[in-house]
Amino acid sequence: MEFHDGPYVERHASDIAQPQTSHYPFTPMPLPYAYDALEPKIDALTMHLHHDKHYTTYVNNLNAALKDHPKFHNWTLEQLIIHGKRLPTSIQTAVSRNAGGVFNHQFFFEGMLGGAHNSHLHNSTVGAHIIRPSALIQQFKDELKKNALAVFGSGYAWLCQNHRGEMCVITTANQDTPLTLGMQPLLCIDVWEHAYYLKHYNNRSDYFDDWFSLV
Repeated sequence: MEFHDGPYVERHASDIAQPQTSHYPFTPMPLPYAYDALEPKIDALTMHLHHDKHYTTYVNNLNAALKDHPKFHNWTLEQLIIHGKRLPTSIQTAVSRNAGGVFNHQFFFEGMLGGAHNSHLHNSTVGAHIIRPSALIQQFKDELKKNALAVFGSGYAWLCQNHRGEMCVITTANQDTPLTLGMQPLLCIDVWEHAYYLKHYNNRSDYFDDWFSLV
């Protein structure tokens, strides 16, 4: 197979709120697990800062960019990303960066549900093939890790499915997404330093291994 700033607040699963809105004004997606649910692989403080600070800032900035443009208030997150060139030029960059930040973070957080809860991967026919055979799992891990370590600066490594149903591993810079490439994302790892620096420092390789054990 070819592979193309605030106080820490303890959170429990019972505290999870209702899902985020699908259009403006967007609301942050609650974590689908407690902050400390991924310990010891990913620490609770990192999850708190990553979700409540970094991700939530993208949500707030996206709303601010769209505030004075009611024509686009009924657009979904995916529409804003895929059809961003139809937006006024004055907000294209802000919407592209922040909508991508919202989408990518939500996908990343959901991906760490792991096991049968990872709906993106399990709902994919291709994903089902990769989950079963151990040889394919190792091949997939090696290819994804190679790409994750190769990201220069900030970005993501993705497992995607193209329009022919073929599986491919790609990388995107900053908050770019596979949606603009016509691909269906199945899984991603966030390799921005804020995703791992508190626990893993600059060791992206160890962070990848810990992340992979969760998904």
